[in-house]
Amino acid sequence: MIDTPAASTARGGRRRGGFFAVILLVGLAIVLAGVFPFRQMIAQQRLVDNTQAELNALVGANEDLLAQIDAVQSEAELERIAREQYGMARPGETIYVVELEDSGGVGGVIESEPTLDSRSLLERFWDFLTGRDLVPDG
Repeated sequence: MIDTPAASTARGGRRRGGFFAVILLVGLAIVLAGVFPFRQMIAQQRLVDNTQAELNALVGANEDLLAQIDAVQSEAELERIAREQYGMARPGETIYVVELEDSGGVGGVIESEPTLDSRSLLERFWDFLTGRDLVPDG
């Protein structure tokens, strides 16, 4: 078989096309191998941040409770709590309770309808890449 210039350029074009396809597949594999661990790392950092914020809130609540414990140590505070929360009175005092009429509203729990995700496809894709779908902000 005689090698013509047209036949050699067709083979060269196929070789280059195959080479670019292999390079594209290798590049895609590298990107995917990097995205998923990166996504997990960002999600774990977000989880650490959320947990730290929760810890800070609990420390603040603990300080408030310690302040309440200190306040309860006084006789006046104990009497105020006994009167307000438990309806207690000193001997000889009369307690009057005023009951208000019901407003006529229907009691019970109001169920809310499930909300649809109003974010765009691009926002949801970005949340996927950054791992926000694994650990929501909180």
